[in-house]
Amino acid sequence: MAAAANVTNATNVTATVAAATAADENQYSDDATWILTSAFIIFTMQSGFGLLESGTVSPKNEVNIMVKNASDVLYGGLAYWMFGYAFSFGESPWSNAFCGLGQFFYTYAFSFGESPWSNAFCGLGQFFVDAEEAKMGWVFSKFFFQMSFATTATTIVSGAMAERTKLQAYMAFCVLNTLVFCFPSHWAWDSKGWLNKLGYVDVGGAGPVHLLGGVCSLVATLILGPRHGRWDRDEAPPMGSPTNALLGMFMLWWGWLGFNCGSTFGITGGKWKLAARSAVSTITASMGGGIVAVVLSYVTKNQKFDISYLINGILGALVGVTGICALAHPWEGLVIGAVGSFLSCVGTEMMVKLRIDDPVGCFPVHGLCSVWAILAVGIFGHVDALEGISRYDGLLKGGGFYLLGVQALGAVTFISWACAMSFILLKGIDKIIGLRVSLEEELIGADICEHGVGSIDDNSPPEFNEATGKDLTDSDDDDGPPTTLARGSSDRSTKRPHSLGKRLGLRSLSFRGSFRERPPSLMSLTGGLKDQPTGFGVDHPRPVYNFSPDVNSGRLYPKIVVG
Repeated sequence: MAAAANVTNATNVTATVAAATAADENQYSDDATWILTSAFIIFTMQSGFGLLESGTVSPKNEVNIMVKNASDVLYGGLAYWMFGYAFSFGESPWSNAFCGLGQFFYTYAFSFGESPWSNAFCGLGQFFVDAEEAKMGWVFSKFFFQMSFATTATTIVSGAMAERTKLQAYMAFCVLNTLVFCFPSHWAWDSKGWLNKLGYVDVGGAGPVHLLGGVCSLVATLILGPRHGRWDRDEAPPMGSPTNALLGMFMLWWGWLGFNCGSTFGITGGKWKLAARSAVSTITASMGGGIVAVVLSYVTKNQKFDISYLINGILGALVGVTGICALAHPWEGLVIGAVGSFLSCVGTEMMVKLRIDDPVGCFPVHGLCSVWAILAVGIFGHVDALEGISRYDGLLKGGGFYLLGVQALGAVTFISWACAMSFILLKGIDKIIGLRVSLEEELIGADICEHGVGSIDDNSPPEFNEATGKDLTDSDDDDGPPTTLARGSSDRSTKRPHSLGKRLGLRSLSFRGSFRERPPSLMSLTGGLKDQPTGFGVDHPRPVYNFSPDVNSGRLYPKIVVG
């Protein structure tokens, strides 16, 4: 009898699970497949950001940039799984209009979105995201998609911090920046979010992703200060690899289609139509943006087609259409993209005039253009009869100023939140770990200092028009008293258990206002010219070499004393 009862119970459980699974598949399987596929494409944007940034900076930092983009997923993704998703879309009795909370180590057993505790300020629940079989298809798909957005918001900032940020500090930032993203995403996208209730529309994440990333980039570069010697000359440092930068742009362009089309969050009902419209408006926006960038470059750059204009113009256009992609008609996408491109290119020049060192142009592309993207919804938006994405008409569609006002409120809120939170987090990291690398590490490059990739001869430091000396490492060498650093820089050396010289097998690194004359050729670690025999014997007890092949040009470079 007992055995028969057990068999009956097992059969009932199996039937219950099968029924729940069938219901889940019927309701969510198509949408979940679309979301997952889009998320896979979005993750290729990490490669695009990495190639773009590494191609823009000097070659001595390109490996470090790629590692930082990997860190976005490693540490940012872990943080989003642990608590980011919970604060954005969690469900518990304590969820509110600001964020979500509760249910640590939670296994999703309730029906999706039916918690009485979520509210307009936050979601609560689903910390350390997991789910039971009945709901895991939809829950995991949504989590994976939103995690791709969260890591993208962080990787935007890496370009602004390039060439002068400690890897350890950036890893800590990847974890903490999840806090900057997760609350605004709740306000904008969760059904109980306070901005969502007001009618705020942001299809692809112009606010929670790009505006937050752009503002955090601006705060980060202001805290870090410019790269050493950046403003000692008028022209920007040359790109390390323009080809890689362009390849990165193409990968971002491809990823953006997944970004915007996937933001319809499915293809059932009328969503597939909105996804198709998103694809067309996204591509027309990039067309308009690219054309405007080419024309601006030709007119303002002495009839040259500047690569940075082309890249930033197309990306600025893509950011500009992100908020309204599922609602915009093709011609509207073209206009919105053209304006976004103009803002991006002009904003980049404005940053130079203000002497704000943003190596990749993160703030103009993602900050300025995302404000335009949010406001464009209030201008061109209209009521969506297919899926109810927008409940109000925009200014040009006869809806008055209400939607534009809500969108402006959202933009101001995101900017204020990002400024406050990023300043607190970055300042905290700076006090505890230290954000900026020491000056000698900045000059030699992060590839060899942080990763041991290449040799010093392969990593020429930035060019400077003027430099004075300062001994930057603890050394018992009698090199004379330290002097001040070059104009526009400060003493950013940091104390470590072992000096950089010891880490690199060198006795000391020092900078002097005058250097020993050398022939115009790279010097080897032994102090002599390459391909010439020399050694560390009695004749060469402390050989000195210059990094630069151009010592006769009047530019001054560091010398290294080899012990």
